[in-house]
Amino acid sequence: MKLQNSRQTRSAVVVGPPVLREIAASPQPSLEALEALSQADLSTMIDPMELTSEELDNAVDRATGALLAKQQREGYWVGELQGDSILESEYIMLKFILSQELDPSLPKIANYLRSIQQADGGWSLFPGGNSDLSGTVKGYFALKLMGDDPEAPHMRVARQVIRHLGGAEQCNSFSKFYLAALGQISYDACPSIPPEIILLPKWIYFNLYAVSAWSRTMILPLAIVSAYRPIRKLPMEKGISELFNDSEAANSTVGRLKGLPRSWREMFLLLDLSLKRYEKTAITPLRPLAIREAEKWLLEHMEGCDGLGAIFPPMVYILIVLRVLGYADDHPVVLKAQKDLRDLFIEEGDTIRIQPCWSPVWDTGIALHALAETRMEPDDSVAKKTAEWLLSKECRTGSDWMKNCPDCEPSGWYFEFNNPHYPDVDDTAMVTMALKRLGGKAAESAVTRGVNWLLAMQNDDGGWAAFDRTRHRPILEHVPFADHNAIQDPSCPDIAGRTLECLGHCGIANNHPAVRQAVNFLKETQEKEGCWFGRWGVNYIYGTWQVLTGLNAVGEKMDQRFIRRAADWLRSCQKPDGSWGESCQTYENPELKGRGPSTASQTAWGAMGLLAASGVDDPAVQKAIRWLIDAQNPEGNWDEQWFTGTGFPRVFYLKYHLYRLYFPLMALARFRRIQFASVTGDIVKHEWPRPGA
Repeated sequence: MKLQNSRQTRSAVVVGPPVLREIAASPQPSLEALEALSQADLSTMIDPMELTSEELDNAVDRATGALLAKQQREGYWVGELQGDSILESEYIMLKFILSQELDPSLPKIANYLRSIQQADGGWSLFPGGNSDLSGTVKGYFALKLMGDDPEAPHMRVARQVIRHLGGAEQCNSFSKFYLAALGQISYDACPSIPPEIILLPKWIYFNLYAVSAWSRTMILPLAIVSAYRPIRKLPMEKGISELFNDSEAANSTVGRLKGLPRSWREMFLLLDLSLKRYEKTAITPLRPLAIREAEKWLLEHMEGCDGLGAIFPPMVYILIVLRVLGYADDHPVVLKAQKDLRDLFIEEGDTIRIQPCWSPVWDTGIALHALAETRMEPDDSVAKKTAEWLLSKECRTGSDWMKNCPDCEPSGWYFEFNNPHYPDVDDTAMVTMALKRLGGKAAESAVTRGVNWLLAMQNDDGGWAAFDRTRHRPILEHVPFADHNAIQDPSCPDIAGRTLECLGHCGIANNHPAVRQAVNFLKETQEKEGCWFGRWGVNYIYGTWQVLTGLNAVGEKMDQRFIRRAADWLRSCQKPDGSWGESCQTYENPELKGRGPSTASQTAWGAMGLLAASGVDDPAVQKAIRWLIDAQNPEGNWDEQWFTGTGFPRVFYLKYHLYRLYFPLMALARFRRIQFASVTGDIVKHEWPRPGA
């Protein structure tokens, strides 16, 4: 289908039959609805609805205007980054641990926490999700600390949810540290994290630089807390003894062993028991040195950053660490740490919600990449201002990543406003290709450094991790404090796909050895259905889009069987109205791959994945473009209530508030650009060779 020249008035595609309404609206449609869909004649349910060049231009122009209106004066974009209730509940608990419960922001934070309690009484990890035990325990405890009557209806139902899910004794490890610090359980119930870990050499299998960057910034604060065992004693009426099904189990040593260990998990439990015995002796000769080295490491990693790790969990715990190490509340380091947390607040009326971190480099890189699809030129004032800001954020000094990648000139970009210790591959790939397209001559040296950095960070398996050059260490997943499902940072398909896309834009094709290694990695990690896992976005739609886009960008032949299987999978989960949607629930239940309520961001990903695999003439692509045009709101944006970003699978999810804007814009503008090239016969350099080329 080619674009029609005459303007035609279109109304939004309306899903008529009730079964289609249910599938489009529900994150978990009923088996009956799915069965009915499988037996339906979809050709009678979908109106292909010819596109006109005028309405496509209009949609792109309005989305571009909406995006430009959100650019900050300095040249960057930053959207709200929304997480779940633990951000508010943990902040409240932090303030009580520090005896700072008179903080005037707490009542407004509690108001927001109450406002997001689910109908069943619990708090979930994402909208539409099941109540989460640890999140609900922390939500209940925070509100009780704030004075909520435990017999109030909202507290009673929360308590029932907790008892039904197994009781507070079943909380995850990080939650147990909060409970211990507030005197509700013994520190013996928490995993032991000895500060001496900082003294372990790199050749030992488990060392500080064998774990993920985000685990690193949590392990050392928790190690110091574990060593000092601070407790804020609360009045009995503020406690949560009513949340435990088994109080004895709640205060017992982590895990139970019967006989000799028979698995890695039991081996680590035995080690945990041994560490607890060691810590109770008076002979810990390395402890003072370890504490000093850990303190030094933490202070160094706070320099030049928007907080330790520039992300909420370590930013909270560093305040507890500074307190136990004797830093006064008016010490400059403490004041800076307090301010960094407050900067994450968003105050609206009588509520305050808290972001997990800032995302300006990520948002700005994607926005510039999207604008490149609109045919913006490098000499445009917007492009110049944006490129200048991004260039100012390049990391030119080495830090943790150099421990595993020592022979590379420092470069890379991080996610937040300031986090020079932790540039990451995903941001670097996004920013580098955006600067290649719209950065002009001023960006050439930075682009070269960015590409070299990415190539140096490739793992031996051919893929890329987020923050470090690593290798897969599955044994680490059995460490007792690894229940956040992210103690390591292995290669993942979505980052590999984006890196290939960047390399393709920068002139590196599929005959390059690094590209061949990456393609082999992607073949090995493809799911049996043909899709790829999305580590940093929800979920298989995200991963599959990234991979197909990257393969196309480096000139891989798109008619290969493994690529056709991926495209077929995307078509199989496209909804009859042309949209895509996938729930965070797919991380818990992979059988739900590709299912969930429709979203603009995921529809854009699906459209761009198929656009890379089969081009503009694919009817599924055209239906998706039609849906995006019809779903665009009068402001040029799209409405999206669901979470489509991933922090830690099965533990923490995100809603990027700009995803609903710059990704649909990218899809529409890319479709228009490739359609125009196919009509005029233009060659698109380094970008989007025709499928099968």
